[in-house]
Formats: sequence, C-alpha cells, structure tokens
Amino acid sequence: MSLKNMRNIGIMAHIDAGKTTTTERILFYTGENHKIGEVDNGEATMDWMEQEQDRGITITSAATTCYWRDHQINIIDTPGHVDFTAEVERSLRVLDGGVAIFCAVGGVEPQSETVWKQAEKYKVPRIAFVNKMDRMGANFFAVVDEIKEKLGANPVPLFLPIGAENEFEGVIDILNQKEIRFDQADKGVTMTTSEIADDRKELASQWRDSLLDNISAFSDEITELYLNGEDIPLDMIKATIRKATLEGNVLPVFVGSSLKNTGVQCLLDGVVDYLPAPDEMPPAMGVHAKKGDQVEVPCNPSGRPLGLVFKIQNDPAAGSLCFIRMYSGSISNGTAVLNISKNKRERITRLFRMHSNKQEAIDTLSAGDIGAVIGFKLAQTGDTIGNESFQVLLENIEFPEPVISVAIEPKTMSDRDKLKGVLEILSKEDPTFVAKESEETGQLIISGMGELHLDILVTRIVKDFKVAANVGNPQVSYKESITKEVTHVEKFDKVIANKENFAQITLRVAPAGQGSENKFSYDDKLKKKLPMEFIEAVKRGVTGSFTSGSLFGYPMVEVAVELVDAEYNELTATEFAYEAAGAMGFDNACREAAPVKLEPIMNVDIATPKEYIGEVISNMTARGGLVESLESRNGSEHVKAQAALAKMFGYSTTLRSLTQGRGTFSLSFSHFAQAD
Repeated sequence: MSLKNMRNIGIMAHIDAGKTTTTERILFYTGENHKIGEVDNGEATMDWMEQEQDRGITITSAATTCYWRDHQINIIDTPGHVDFTAEVERSLRVLDGGVAIFCAVGGVEPQSETVWKQAEKYKVPRIAFVNKMDRMGANFFAVVDEIKEKLGANPVPLFLPIGAENEFEGVIDILNQKEIRFDQADKGVTMTTSEIADDRKELASQWRDSLLDNISAFSDEITELYLNGEDIPLDMIKATIRKATLEGNVLPVFVGSSLKNTGVQCLLDGVVDYLPAPDEMPPAMGVHAKKGDQVEVPCNPSGRPLGLVFKIQNDPAAGSLCFIRMYSGSISNGTAVLNISKNKRERITRLFRMHSNKQEAIDTLSAGDIGAVIGFKLAQTGDTIGNESFQVLLENIEFPEPVISVAIEPKTMSDRDKLKGVLEILSKEDPTFVAKESEETGQLIISGMGELHLDILVTRIVKDFKVAANVGNPQVSYKESITKEVTHVEKFDKVIANKENFAQITLRVAPAGQGSENKFSYDDKLKKKLPMEFIEAVKRGVTGSFTSGSLFGYPMVEVAVELVDAEYNELTATEFAYEAAGAMGFDNACREAAPVKLEPIMNVDIATPKEYIGEVISNMTARGGLVESLESRNGSEHVKAQAALAKMFGYSTTLRSLTQGRGTFSLSFSHFAQAD
C-alpha cells in the first residue's frame, strides 16, 4: 500500500457522544466486521469500558486497520473520559488526522474542549461529525455555531441533515446538491440519491454559496470563478477544502446518526478526501541521542528505521504487545532492533497488523504505518525504536502527575510477589499509573488520575489478573513547596574509613512559580572553583531530595535551587561528601524557607437539568468550591467550578441524588494550591 493511500486517524469525543458506535459502523461498512456490535449490549469491538471493567482491554482498542476506496485506514481508539487523558495524549501523538464527534444535543462538551486543545497542541488536521441527529433536542446548526464560538474553529458543513429527532431521514450533499438516504433494511449499506426537495433547495443553495465564499479565501482560482459567476469544478473545490483542512484553516463538518446507520459512509469518504496521508504531514522532530541536536525525520520507507512505541498492552497469551508507529524506514519480523531510549537491543519475534478482532501476521512494518510487536521485554510507552546508525530520540510524550492514591495489599503473603508483578505490567501500560512502596508503612500505594481511573485499574488487578487484594479508601496525593527565598550554607565533614570527607556549599532555594518544574542550576563561574564531577554530585543530592519534603515527607514541587558557592580542597574533597552536602543543604534550606503543604485543585464541569441548578451550586459552594461560570444549553445548565480534590470524593453519588440521576460531571487537574 503506497503512502498516498494510507490514513492514520483517531476518533475523539466527549464521553457518550457516540464514538464507539461510530467506530463499529466504520468496521461494518469497510467489511472488517460482518455484524455490528452494539455498545448497549456489550458487544462493541472497540468498547474500552467493557474491556476495562469486564474482561480487560483487548488489543483491538489500541489500533485497528480497515480499507475504504482502496485506502488503508488505521484507526486509533481514544477514550472519552477525562481520567484517561494520557490515553488520548499518546494516541494524538501518533495520528495524522482526527475525526471529532459531537453530540447533536450536547454540542461542544467539556471533554470535547480538552481533546480539541490536545489536538491543537500536536497540530492534527481534523474533520467533524455531528452525531445523534435522531435524538430529542438535536440541533445541527446550534452545534456548528458552538464549534465556531467555543473551539475557535472555522466549521464548513459539507452535509446538512434532512429533518431532526424522530423525523431525521437522511442528509443533503451540499457539494453535489443531492439528497442521500440510507436503507435501514441492510443497516444503511444501500444509499439512495435523489434531487433536493423543493422546500429544501433554497437552504441547500445558501449553504453551498456560504461554503464557496469561505474556501475562496484559500484559492485565487475559486475566487475568480465565483466572482464571475462561472461553474467551479468539483475537483477544484475538494482540493481546496483538503489543502485548507491540512493547514488547519477549515473544519469540514459531516452529519448523521451512527445508531441509525445514517451518514457514516459519507464520513468515511471525508477521511479519504480531506485527511492527510503520512507523507503529507511535516517531518517528525527528534533529538540526536548523543549530540543533543534537533533532527528532522521525513516519512520515508527507504530511510533508516525509526519508530515510536505509543502504547503497551498485556496479552495473557502473548505477553507485552507494543504498538509502534513507524516514522522512517522499516522493521522486519525476526530481526533485532535498538531501543534507543534504553540503549538496549531487543528482538522482534512476531509482527502483525490488527483487524478489529483478528490479527494479520506481516513481515515488515514501514514508515507511515502502525502495527504491533511481540518480543520486546524492556520497551515502555514513549520509547524510540531504531538502529545504531541513526540514534535519534523522537520527542517524548509528557504525562500529567497522578493526583489520587489508594493503599493495596494482597490477602495472602503468597500473592504479594504476584501483585508486584501485576503492578509492574500496569505501570508499563499506563504511564499515569504509579505504584510504589511506602517507606514509612511498607504498604503498596497506587496512584492515578481520578477515582474512575483507579477503580478500573483495581478491577483489572482483581478480576483479570486474579489477585485477591484489599484496597483502602482513596487518598489525595499531596505535595510540598516553599514560600520564600533562602540562602543556606551547608558543611559536611566526616572521617569514614580513616579518610576525611569534606564539602562546603552555599545553596539558594526559592519558589519557582505555580505549575513550574523543579529546577537545579549553578553559576558558570563555579566551574573554575569546583570540578564538574562535584557539581554533578551536588545536583544528585539535591534532585534526589525532591522526592521527600522537610514538612511531611511529600514530594517537593515548584522549587528552584541554585548552587551559588562552594569550598574545595583537593585533599579531602569526595563526591560522596558533596552529594551528602547537597541533600542535607536542600533539606535544611527548605525548613527555613517557610514550607507549605499543597493539595490538587480540580476543574469541575457539571451538566444538570435546570430544575436542580440551585441545589447543585449550593452543594458545590458547601464543599469549598468556587463557581466560575454558568451556561444554559438545550434545556440543561453547565456549571464550571474549581474545588479541592479532597472535597470531591463521593461526589458522583451526591450529584445523582441531587439531580435524580440526571446530572453528570467530569474532573480534571488544574493546579496545586496551599492546603488549609
């Protein structure tokens, strides 16, 4: 398959916008599935919620391949829940194009905005699909307006709905000025085209003029033909829309109802017509592993091999499955490759491509393509795979800090080693899941992005991996920081094994600012006074102490440390002494710098029917939450607030009782703030 005929796409949306149902229809229409799996009865091929909670993620949830109009489409599934931000982030990193799905009733919902911002960050070209036109309250044009206002996009509808709610019966193709209906007897496979009904002609014509007016800004030829009233060739219109989509200047909008098998084939045509092939994207950027220089990596199948491990899943039969996006060159079955991130060689024992619920063994995986490898023992998410001749690290994926923890312990001592092994597997799969042993209590502590995230991981430990374990109540992951600048002199002088170990350093500690990374720096003039290996020893001592604060032992954040001066005696100086001075000096400086405990503050997005808005807001205020905005939309109210995570435990139960089960909410991490 040539690169021109390949598409790597992700389907992204707010939870419940119909993402999984749409993917099921795509697999059905492209012939990958012979029957449609429904989310409602637990048969969906790509349904991660079922897989997470009932039988573990099957490998199909990571990537699947299908074919449409002689094009190979690799679909990367992305979860819709905000707790799984890392899953979305790692998927977007390797996509070339995205399909953003919006509910025709809910419009642009909180997680839609989050995913959109992530796609903007990675400059992923997108098309949009307004789904659920058959639902009560569906309003296509209101959703298009919301996309423009809330996301700052330039939506260009290519299809209009015929009717809405229970009268939704098909779509109007604006470019061809035709009506299309989908035969429900064969689940929408048969499409019938007809002339536009008289009462809809004016609307269709207006939207076609609006489309041409919009895209004429990106083509002088279209502008000239449009102003002269001449016919504009369809190929020219499509080519202009494609170019503007790839540049991020327009967002082609499709419409339909996946559940009612309407509009999905038009969307598939849009993927082929308007989303980029791998070689149409700018070259990936990497960093030379040894020199540190920036390196461009063009998508070239005959170049030197370079690929990114973007997801790892544990398969009970095969072991670790590493999903790889190749950016350059190719890798082959049975060969050894270099894990550039770990500087270790690994062997590919099996290489395959996923097709929904089956595997296709392949011999080679080339640039632009996505596949799965069995055989890697050391690989982790974000690792770069290549060979010794071209040691370039593809930019790593950055993941947010976990904010919630629970203690977990095996019910029997014989299960302890098994539990540790399972936690190691889950940490490799999910970089936002952290497991560590508490030094004070000896307990195993697991941390994640939210209550749902941890709940699903614990369910997998108990049900999928069959480890009998007791789980504690959720605890907030607190941090520590400092509030004032302090300069501190630390002296270390000890005789160990009849040898004097001496070091004296001066450290300056200061708050680095909200959201900043911890920093260690030193004055360049110090290099003349103190050899580099001793400066590095001080750095090791300081950075090693970041993990435990002086107040309660929580990790230190948002701290800037500078080594401003040092005493050096070549007869008594040792690396051990300077490392110890760094650790002790940092600890003592922080004690003097007014240390404080920090707690995670969360963004809270609540959707509730209007009649319950008073109770919802007063409950949020009672929890110490700060309501930032209130917005009315399609019969429901959207509340945006900020609240301490510690006050939000059990909120889902409270919201259900306040709204008779009709309210929904999502939490996402905002920042750390001083705890009361």
